[in-house]
Amino acid sequence: MNCPCCSGKSYGECCKPYHLKEKFAPTAEALMRSRFCAFAIPNGEYLMDTTLPEKRKYHNKEDLQEWGEINEWIKLEILEKPSMSKVEFRAYFIDEEGNEQIHHELSTFKMIQNRWYYVSGKFLD
Repeated sequence: MNCPCCSGKSYGECCKPYHLKEKFAPTAEALMRSRFCAFAIPNGEYLMDTTLPEKRKYHNKEDLQEWGEINEWIKLEILEKPSMSKVEFRAYFIDEEGNEQIHHELSTFKMIQNRWYYVSGKFLD
């Protein structure tokens, strides 16, 4: 299976090792890709685990899981990396009503003890 993150690699050699906790994403972009893939699979537990611990109170594993389940995740487009800890992307999906949607965001990530975490995102467009 091609990895849903659009890396061009198979899921097994791309995001699956991160989802199975065999290793951690080595860059903010790799974490971004693995999180998109976690919406597509879906894997709400991984999304919570890769959210900065002090920000987890603003999220809910069940809601993240449901957001992944109710949408059909089509494509991830990495637009720009303005810094090592920021990634701009567009996530293309079809919502539960069958409408095509584009989620355009500038995400901020933080590394703690050699592990990247999602901090926050600023919606663009």
